[in-house]
Amino acid sequence: MELLPTDVIKRPLISEKSYHYGERFNAYSFEVDRRADKEQIRRAVEDIYKVKVDDVRTIVVPGKPKRTRKGEKTTSTWKKAIVKVHGDHKLEIY
Repeated sequence: MELLPTDVIKRPLISEKSYHYGERFNAYSFEVDRRADKEQIRRAVEDIYKVKVDDVRTIVVPGKPKRTRKGEKTTSTWKKAIVKVHGDHKLEIY
């Protein structure tokens, strides 16, 4: 099943850690669709941001238990991608 680039990348992750990776290693974090593989993520970032991607690393982040009035629930499991961009390119997402 082929996903569109806008379906693959849900949103960029903005945090102190992702900002540090962007400044120091030229790597950026995104929340991506769980069905997407590394090659689809690479193509989506290249198409949307018009940059050359060197490396893609993915992590499946498990859901966490949360306490509510009605008992415990679990947050959704989601997939994170850390995309390293070629040295000549930058992303302006911060």
